[in-house]
Amino acid sequence: MPAWVQEGYNEYAKRLNRGCELTLQEIAPGKRGKNSDTERIVRDEGERMLAAAGAKAHIITLDIPGKPWSTQDLAEAMRRWRENTPQVALMIGGPEGLAEQVRRQARESWSLSKLTFPHPLVRVIVAEQMYRAWSLLNNHPYHR
Repeated sequence: MPAWVQEGYNEYAKRLNRGCELTLQEIAPGKRGKNSDTERIVRDEGERMLAAAGAKAHIITLDIPGKPWSTQDLAEAMRRWRENTPQVALMIGGPEGLAEQVRRQARESWSLSKLTFPHPLVRVIVAEQMYRAWSLLNNHPYHR
């Protein structure tokens, strides 16, 4: 990833360490070529994503058909997650999107927008939005 992506993500992840840990776990994409079996590649990526999240994770997909959340909606979801689950896994698919088995395992689906964003930018947007929602829950002035 370009340095600006890592710097942006790290800035918000560092701020969240005050009360909510944000950890990025990358799953290597399957090798794609001219005659690749993309269905199998996406399925394999999904299996690796679910294995990395663990059996007890509250899985949330980031997906265009998901529910659009306001900052307040995200803050309320974060409050609910803190009260009800020890681990939340936000799943972002590869170039062809999320595997069907990941969608089926998801308890929630969040849409950042109807637009398609590049993966590097999604990392920064999600980290910033998580920090913004956290700041709202903790009466920190950042959310304004």
